[in-house]
Amino acid sequence: MKQVARSVLVLTAIGYLSGCSDSSSTAETTADAGCGSVTIADMNWDSASFLAHLDAAILSMGYDCDVQLVPGDSQPTTASMVSKSEPDIAPEMWTNSNRELIQQGVDEGRLAFAGRSLSDGGQEGFWVPAYMLEQYPQLATIDGIRQHAELFTHPEDPEASAFYGCPAGWTCQLTTERLFNAMELDSDGFKIVNPGSGTALAGSLARAYEQQAPWFGYYWAPTALLGQYEMAMVDFGSGIKAEHFRQCITQTECAEPQVTMYPPSDVYTVTTASFAQRAPEAMAYLNRRGFSNQHMNRWLAWMQAQQADGEFAALTFLQQEGATWKTWVSEDVANKIEQQL
Repeated sequence: MKQVARSVLVLTAIGYLSGCSDSSSTAETTADAGCGSVTIADMNWDSASFLAHLDAAILSMGYDCDVQLVPGDSQPTTASMVSKSEPDIAPEMWTNSNRELIQQGVDEGRLAFAGRSLSDGGQEGFWVPAYMLEQYPQLATIDGIRQHAELFTHPEDPEASAFYGCPAGWTCQLTTERLFNAMELDSDGFKIVNPGSGTALAGSLARAYEQQAPWFGYYWAPTALLGQYEMAMVDFGSGIKAEHFRQCITQTECAEPQVTMYPPSDVYTVTTASFAQRAPEAMAYLNRRGFSNQHMNRWLAWMQAQQADGEFAALTFLQQEGATWKTWVSEDVANKIEQQL
């Protein structure tokens, strides 16, 4: 991207972010006239951060909200929204693993569902690189993984085999560990490698792919990585036991976890009920805003290629895809945003 375009977008970013945090009388007037103070969870994976910054820009520029982005993770953010009504918005909530707590919040009048963040839903599973199947077609199943455990060298323990798990604090950390234990993969010599972050998990897969080396672990879609690298989802041979997944695999207490494939995950924007009540026009935008997996994959691949963060990606999207985001807002709101862009 040309430096001039980048500079324009950076200046735009400065403008809307200063509006999010400004405590001056101007900001107070804006908040009073608009939808008030709004906190948005900025989750630590690319698609969620992209959506958080996109919502921040649109709500600030189009609805005169006084927006603040706050760090978030799936489980702690859900718990905080239910118990403290903070933050106001979680733009990308994968509901498979938090379904019970989210539904509890809805039933108690604390939370509200907005629209689907990802219209196609999310996909989770255990994966191996597709090139491994050319030599070892058995790796398409978990039994084949067990038979060839020695291929997956552990980075820190030469006597163990590596399974790359989900980063600590993410909802999928619990589900991956549950399924790892249900399949008793430790009896085949596997140990879970905690990558520490989504970036580190992606890096481990990318390095393996570039070296055509073995890799076995958890991942999800839509992501830029699975769009860039051809991966094969490992078949557990169990089918999908959706009710058991919700009632046991996702729960802190689960005495007898059973093997099940991940059910497709409904991915929604979730808000506090108080936000939905006090800002109906902004809530209407959140009900309409959404991406197909293919559309999101394109933007995630662009972010990776440009080394762009969620903020820059969101502002670039607003500059380039007016035909898309204008369908999410009224004509008056679209004009306000265009004037500021």
